[in-house]
Amino acid sequence: MWGKAAALAVLAATALVVPASASAGDVVRTEYGPVRGVDGTWQGIPYAAPPVGELRWRAPQPPVPWQQVRDANTPGSPCPQDADPVVGTPASMDEDCLHLDVVTPHARANRPRPVMVWVHGGGFRTGSGSSTQVDRLARSGDVVVVKVDYRLGVFGFLGYPGLDGSGTFGLQDQQAALRWVRHNIAGFGGDPRNVTVFGESGGGDSMCALLASPTAAGLFDKIIVQSSACGHVNAVDALIPGVGAGGDTWKPLAVEQDLGTAAAHQLGCADLACLRGKPTAELLHATVPPVNLAPYWSPAIGTPVLPLHPADALASGRFHHVPTVLGTTRDEATLLTAALDQPGTPFSAQDLSAYATRAFGDRAQQVLDRYPVGDQAPSRVWASIVTDRVYACPALDADRVLARQVPVHAYEMVDRTAPAIFHVNSLYPLGAYHGSDAAYLFDHSTVRYTPAQARLSAQMIGYWTRFAAIGDPNTPGVAHWARFGGDARVQGLAPDAVGPVDLGVEHQCDLWSSGTVGS
Repeated sequence: MWGKAAALAVLAATALVVPASASAGDVVRTEYGPVRGVDGTWQGIPYAAPPVGELRWRAPQPPVPWQQVRDANTPGSPCPQDADPVVGTPASMDEDCLHLDVVTPHARANRPRPVMVWVHGGGFRTGSGSSTQVDRLARSGDVVVVKVDYRLGVFGFLGYPGLDGSGTFGLQDQQAALRWVRHNIAGFGGDPRNVTVFGESGGGDSMCALLASPTAAGLFDKIIVQSSACGHVNAVDALIPGVGAGGDTWKPLAVEQDLGTAAAHQLGCADLACLRGKPTAELLHATVPPVNLAPYWSPAIGTPVLPLHPADALASGRFHHVPTVLGTTRDEATLLTAALDQPGTPFSAQDLSAYATRAFGDRAQQVLDRYPVGDQAPSRVWASIVTDRVYACPALDADRVLARQVPVHAYEMVDRTAPAIFHVNSLYPLGAYHGSDAAYLFDHSTVRYTPAQARLSAQMIGYWTRFAAIGDPNTPGVAHWARFGGDARVQGLAPDAVGPVDLGVEHQCDLWSSGTVGS
């Protein structure tokens, strides 16, 4: 476990700022200046200076303080990214994006409320904090919710020889936002000594990084990891075998630097000064010869921010020992593999065999025998393989490692009729798809729950916010969620039944966790 000195220093720093109460016309004085919100919500609060010019690819710096009250009633700009038609997020080319939002319950409280900090997903290349609507979570759960934007893609994770912080700028942004929370959240009615950080998909990977990062010491008290197992399996390569180390979520620093050097050459740059002078759009669309593809920029390991692969950090005990919730969904990969079926050329049984051969070599048939096609779409079969290999079984392994050292509550979203929150054309029902748990935690304008789903949503919000309050998700009168005990049973979340499910049986973890087939 990382030392306590940094944690004590961060907590002591909270005494340096005594913001005004949020009850005074929704104006709160932060350490950088006063902000005015609307109806208990503050949007677009800068927690760091715009990372532009000489600050592009540097550690986040404090914003310039302001004296006049700053209106905080509109979202900040998302960090640079292309439009994502699946999620429905628009394109952005604005690098002035290091902002956060604060959402509070309407009613006043006699004591500080628990704080939940949401780190959005999107594979470290898309998404924004403001796109997630958390009003119901905050107000039903009686918590203060903070939503964070952080640098994405090449702006957040460029590696380059001699560049301090290579491959970790987005992670540094997240940690800077958490320092802001420790220093300022009391003015919004939050308890700076009771902070839970949570995220899904790329946000879940960010949780793994926070657990493993020595520079995150003292920045959070509890953590919720959604749809990330912190494991060694390369998720991108598992989806499309043959991508290699450049597609790994956790890249050795040398690999990240090689990608950056190749991208710089493609852009006609021989140094960082040239790269810092390039337009946003040109950098966003940089490719890596000879494959002519935009590289997958993601966190570098072997760095001061992330010395170890998260899986190795957990196994060695070199992580922040805090109460943890970790969970996945029953059909994680359906959302991801649906794109394999192109109009007029669906993913075929021959494609499935080729993918398995590239992924598992001479053990491919062993895998295919365990996952027969039958009358399913072959891409649906590949989704089952990826779900089990990348998400469910590594999550079970992580549960077991963590539970030997910290309190763990593990879950699986098992509702195969979950409301759709993404725009995907698929040959088959997506089931309990990647991100389907978020359909129950947050507000979505297109979602219409059945009565049973509405009850599950209320129950999950209760679990998440109760955990944030006391480190245990249980409340009297609600289905008990047992602490993970080391076997394969986790809490199954479904409208018709909430109770234990066996991950090992459901996902053939005897095949994947044993190392029998490539892991």
